[in-house]
Amino acid sequence: MNVLLLGASGRIGTRIANELLNRGHAVTGVSRSGDVDGVDDPDFSAVAGDATDADQIARLAAGHDAVASALGPGDDESPEVLVEMLDAVVDGMRRASVDRLVWTGGAGILNVAPDTRLIDSPEFPDEWKPVASAAIEAYGLLEDADDLRWTYVAPAAFIEPGERTGEFRTALGELVADEDGESRISMEDFAIAFADELESGDAVHEQLAVGY
Repeated sequence: MNVLLLGASGRIGTRIANELLNRGHAVTGVSRSGDVDGVDDPDFSAVAGDATDADQIARLAAGHDAVASALGPGDDESPEVLVEMLDAVVDGMRRASVDRLVWTGGAGILNVAPDTRLIDSPEFPDEWKPVASAAIEAYGLLEDADDLRWTYVAPAAFIEPGERTGEFRTALGELVADEDGESRISMEDFAIAFADELESGDAVHEQLAVGY
């Protein structure tokens, strides 16, 4: 595939880029600066772009088979920029006639019990709630985009750099946790699950959760 990757310069984005490239896909990596470190492959090109600008998304997405997103708010941005980004991405994709979107979401939306999301659980840290709430609001825009083949890929409660083991579990709409209640995933294994879904399309119009 020829994939447009938004947020390519971030820690998760660079791992997704490398995972896709290792599988033989061509990747155009978009960042605000146009600089992407940690990715070195002849099938990779780095470009500058503003993910809140639908005109730019339309121009960048044209000719690609799919759009992948590892977008998140910058340190100097309000979490609500996630909603603005997703709105622009959906609009731009429609203009470019590209209908496959795989979006890196947050774990806060996932169920931990019947009718109870992770964000609503007592253990959820208050400092995470603004970003989690914005991610959930953005998800509402995806739900309305029936004309796109979207998938919302959500990591475990804790995601951090680690090993690429290839050993993980997935679930639809439910937080993946181990028998001790720990919910973790490495960025490397998350990238595998993300690329798997981009290729397979098994979870279109679903929240795909990933964890150990």
